Amino acid sequence: MGSSSYAFGPYKIDEKEVFYVTHLSYAMVNLRPLLPVKRFVDLTDEETSDLWLTARKVGSQLENYHKASSLTFAIQDGPQAGQTVPHVHIHIIPRRGGDFEKNDEIYDALDAKEIELKKKLDLDIERKDRSLGEMAQEADEYRKLFV
Repeated sequence: MGSSSYAFGPYKIDEKEVFYVTHLSYAMVNLRPLLPVKRFVDLTDEETSDLWLTARKVGSQLENYHKASSLTFAIQDGPQAGQTVPHVHIHIIPRRGGDFEKNDEIYDALDAKEIELKKKLDLDIERKDRSLGEMAQEADEYRKLFV
């Protein structure tokens, strides 16, 4: 990968969490493709194109890997939209029939998770969602999809 860590807002992401890289974007476990820009409208045309091409490629592979039938792509652009990390990123969520009673309930679930995450976030404390070993194992599996 060429780097020992990546930046996600104020957080350092270990290269073991990253499973796909382009010259402008990367995909990681837990939080997906992103660029070091606060808001979507601040992206250049090249960054916007690369981000969505990366999301399409990663989404396709994750949909197949998880035996899903659809994908939800979500961007929360700005704090009032639920963005908790000041960094452009796309959540890519493989979907199956019946995973929510009503399809749009996915957004309520995302909002709830973002609120939960925001309560946990402290810029002086490392994220403790999962161990690096757990995330590295998942990233290793996903990395195989792009060989």
